[in-house]
Amino acid sequence: MYQNQILLAIDWILFTEKLVLIIVVVMVSLFVAMYSTYAERKVAAFMQDRIGPNRAGPFGILQPMADGLKLFFKEEIVPNFSSKFLFILGPILAMLTAIMVSAVIPWGDKLFIFGREVTLQIADINIGILYIFGVVSLGVYGIMIGGWASNNKFSLLGAMRAASQIISYELALGITLIALLMITGTLSLNEMVAQQKDNLWNIFLQPLGFLIFLICAFAETNRTPFDLPEAENELMGGYHAEYSSMKLGFYLFAEYVNMFLSGAVMTTLYFGGYDIPFVNDANLVHTIGQNWVTIIEGGVFFIKICLFIFFFMWVRWTVPRFRYDQLMNLGWKILLPLALFNMLVTGALILLRQNHWHF
Repeated sequence: MYQNQILLAIDWILFTEKLVLIIVVVMVSLFVAMYSTYAERKVAAFMQDRIGPNRAGPFGILQPMADGLKLFFKEEIVPNFSSKFLFILGPILAMLTAIMVSAVIPWGDKLFIFGREVTLQIADINIGILYIFGVVSLGVYGIMIGGWASNNKFSLLGAMRAASQIISYELALGITLIALLMITGTLSLNEMVAQQKDNLWNIFLQPLGFLIFLICAFAETNRTPFDLPEAENELMGGYHAEYSSMKLGFYLFAEYVNMFLSGAVMTTLYFGGYDIPFVNDANLVHTIGQNWVTIIEGGVFFIKICLFIFFFMWVRWTVPRFRYDQLMNLGWKILLPLALFNMLVTGALILLRQNHWHF
């Protein structure tokens, strides 16, 4: 009887909405990650005056599918002296934590389907930033477990580099977010987007904070010039040196999913999220209707993310890799003091404003 009451209390339509949204968001994230590999090779070819992939399909657009099939059909190798359970758990954790970030990102405003309001956010929790920070922190376990379970000194060195790098840059990242929270007064990503729709984007209020956040995002996603955990010329592949087939594919895919979702987070926090620039969204709703505006906003959000992905790729083929001591110096001696300075100046200016600009 009690179980029947619980089942009746569940809003099954809402449950279906969220389930469909989860499937769509995950599939889009994986699709973008898949074609980011193609885009990266094309961008690299353009910058190096080459053609890039052009054999699989017209203009090489089927290359990601060919790469995926190649990974599927490669032999699954598990080293004899590895910890087999942890060896398999590592790439699963890396991929899982990468995908979980998408749960709190507002992908658009709201749609009206059969008279029912549908929000384009899987979970509108009031501690959205803390959730992202917690999930991103868990991502290092996937790398560390994989490197340690491989029973390979080079893999372990790569995993230790990744752990120390991510922990070091998370400090500056967290302090930068404190300054942003002082201005917005909320941890909810949805409320942050709503504030930026009505006022200035946060990039204009926190330019130094955004710069620090951007550099830390490169370090968190292990992208060049912060790709020391997988430095090929030093560690013969890094923490995933012993991996093959789809376990290796999970690690490689997780990097591109992280890149896509890092762009989504930076767009949400600093560039108005799905806000259409130079357009009054409220007036547009009266002109063409809420559903069309939501679709356009989703497209604008996606374009902003794609610009960040292009920037990630541009930097990769422009800036050389740091030495390990340079990486640590940048994190601890430059970014951390700058983040503290930014937080203190932001707090001082907020107090001055509350005091009507009088000391």
